[in-house]
Amino acid sequence: MSSSTSKFTGRHTAEPLPADLAAAIRGRFLVFEGPDGSGKTTQLARFAAACAAADLETEHVRDPGGTDTGERIRSILLEHSEEDISPRCEMLLYMASRAQLVALKIAPALAAGKCVLADRFYASTLAYQGTAGGVPADEILSAALIACGDNRPDLTIIFDVDEQTAAGRLSPLLDRMEAKGAAFHARVRKGYHDQAQQDPDYVAMIDARGTPDQVTANIIAALRERFCAPAASQPQIVKPQSVKPRTAHG
Repeated sequence: MSSSTSKFTGRHTAEPLPADLAAAIRGRFLVFEGPDGSGKTTQLARFAAACAAADLETEHVRDPGGTDTGERIRSILLEHSEEDISPRCEMLLYMASRAQLVALKIAPALAAGKCVLADRFYASTLAYQGTAGGVPADEILSAALIACGDNRPDLTIIFDVDEQTAAGRLSPLLDRMEAKGAAFHARVRKGYHDQAQQDPDYVAMIDARGTPDQVTANIIAALRERFCAPAASQPQIVKPQSVKPRTAHG
């Protein structure tokens, strides 16, 4: 039976993953990413339910957080405060939480052959503190190597949605990161596009503007493309509208 460190599966039911896909992602590290309001957490819940229905053993984590230490760091990062936190300080706090999460949850789960499903990982730091916040990418990646070691995601799935749609999906009670403004979040989205263009073997961009069922089908198609043998019967990615390509960040 599947196991979990979160409540992702509690509110969702789903058809089980196809047996070949469930077998292909056993022992894999999959990250669900995207701007605030992209719907990634909802899709992660749906996907986790499909894994559970297929009896695929999983470990579900959120970043920052997922451990007692990480949850305390999460509060510092997301709660409003009179003192602003610099992007470089944010980056190091995220990495500290991530180091504990890798040590206590991610690495042991992978060693046990579980599929790890993460709500964010260091792609967020590259987008938020890097492209949007101005911290050089090489500094972020150096810190990620210290925090995460060899625990690189097998695939980072980025849920792409325009800023207006994303803003309409957010709770009116914005946390500190969500409340940074439209220009900041436009840079975040650009940062995610840059990563998809620069690292296509490890990053998949999903159009998140369709119905929940369409987006879920696109996740499965992206996973099949990377982890399963080609087959004519595999589902095709659904594109409600075309997404304009972004220029790679220099």
